[in-house]
Amino acid sequence: MVKGIQIVEILDEIGRPATSTELLAVTGLPKATFYRLLGALIEFGYVRHDARLKTYALGHRLIELASKSMKSFDLRSAAEGEVLRLSKELNETVSLAVMEGDRIIYVDVRRPPNPLAIGVEIGRELPALASASGHAILSAMPPHRVNGIIGGLPADEQSSLLADFAISRARGYSLANSRSLEGVVVIAVPVNGPPGMGHGAIVVTALASRLPYERRHVIGRDLMEAARRVVGNIGSAPVSITASPRRTAHVEEGLECLSAAGAIVGEGPVWDAREGLLHWVDVAAPAFHAYDPKRGEDHMIQAPYLVSAVLPATGNAMVAVTQNGLERYDPVTGKLQTIYDPEAHMPSNRFNDAKTDPKGRVWTGSMSLDASMPSGSLYRFDKVTDAKAIDGGFQVSNGLDWSPDARTFYFTDTALGIVFAYDFDAASGALSNRRSFLTFDPAEGKPDGLCVDSEGNLWVAIWDGWRVVCYGPDGELKREIDMPVPRPTSCCFGGADMKRLFITSASIRLPASALEEAPLSGALFAIDVDVAGQPVREVVL
Repeated sequence: MVKGIQIVEILDEIGRPATSTELLAVTGLPKATFYRLLGALIEFGYVRHDARLKTYALGHRLIELASKSMKSFDLRSAAEGEVLRLSKELNETVSLAVMEGDRIIYVDVRRPPNPLAIGVEIGRELPALASASGHAILSAMPPHRVNGIIGGLPADEQSSLLADFAISRARGYSLANSRSLEGVVVIAVPVNGPPGMGHGAIVVTALASRLPYERRHVIGRDLMEAARRVVGNIGSAPVSITASPRRTAHVEEGLECLSAAGAIVGEGPVWDAREGLLHWVDVAAPAFHAYDPKRGEDHMIQAPYLVSAVLPATGNAMVAVTQNGLERYDPVTGKLQTIYDPEAHMPSNRFNDAKTDPKGRVWTGSMSLDASMPSGSLYRFDKVTDAKAIDGGFQVSNGLDWSPDARTFYFTDTALGIVFAYDFDAASGALSNRRSFLTFDPAEGKPDGLCVDSEGNLWVAIWDGWRVVCYGPDGELKREIDMPVPRPTSCCFGGADMKRLFITSASIRLPASALEEAPLSGALFAIDVDVAGQPVREVVL
């Protein structure tokens, strides 16, 4: 029996069909013993013989046994080690909740010897819609499954829940106050195994007073890494959320941190010359920000759902690109009013970066909430109530802008690591001749938001690249600005002379170890440059 298992393991190590001569040489078995064992393994399906090629490979019976083993390998067993480890490290109650129908059940709970730790009972059941852990699980489920659970609710309640799920899916974890215990915060990350293993969540339950706001997001990111390891334990490939190593300890001289905002995904900076303010957003907090250079103050307004960009508009107005498409935005009250949503039929998508073209038309790209699918499109709003998809198949739609002569349009797909260039007709808004203008090696980071200065140079924030780069219109690298954060996200020109480059950044999915090295992640930065940016165009309402 042991020698038969040896043959199977040798075939696995070789990783390809092997001849009997190869196998016999490796096993060192007597020829008669070897062929007797090999015949038995073939008869029972553990080894497959190709008579034409005279080779042997692993058989179908092993696949059948592996499949049965996976079905019996439950989420609780796979997650047990991580739940126990997290409870010890965080000194808080950590649980595993699983979905059963429209309810969640706590199947594993680890409460540390901390008198302030929250008590959660194994076997406790809650409606999925009434718990943060349930929201985390639902955020990772296919839309048709979610619709089957929330379909009977009033439309406004469904809309509110979908907005909540979208935030959780975009940042990777759910964060909410407990609905049953006052003063308690719940942080949860979905854990989904292979088909047939169900849906679950790793959950931290703690007194809100023990977890400052930023600490909650750090725990959320650490839970994501733990969830990746759990998924690895049950046969799916783990995905690292660790940032790329820092290229250099150098930080560009003259770079200023304007606001240590700790944004989850700082994005969409735009200079509003009318008020002398820099508007920007935190996509996943979600929140609107306005930085006043004269006062050195950054004002934040919480948003009800995902926001992507804000743009000055005619009539001293502002518009925002949000989870609900294009909306009117009041920067004083934070009130939003939907104008038009070209992807209302795609709840698993959201919009990302946006800019205004020389004719006052809004351009924006969409992407899947978790950046996992090439479901994004590039839209042109010929009117604020009418949009057309101009190009599609993008995974992470991102930075966009125009050359000073308005003959070239630039657009980024961060997932591909490519900045595309198109020929642009300013009168009609037509695009043609798409080509790769800049391509980045993933090991060096990926292109995110961008802007174009008055001489046609492209300034590109490099996600996971610790820098902002400047390329000439000929594609030649002209300058690199080393940053103290791994994930700069976007940049724009502003100030009285338009020679101040503002840079946003992100802290999303950075574990505590990365934040120790880059504590300013999520901050707003600025640096003075020699070439002015282009004037910001207003959206025509």
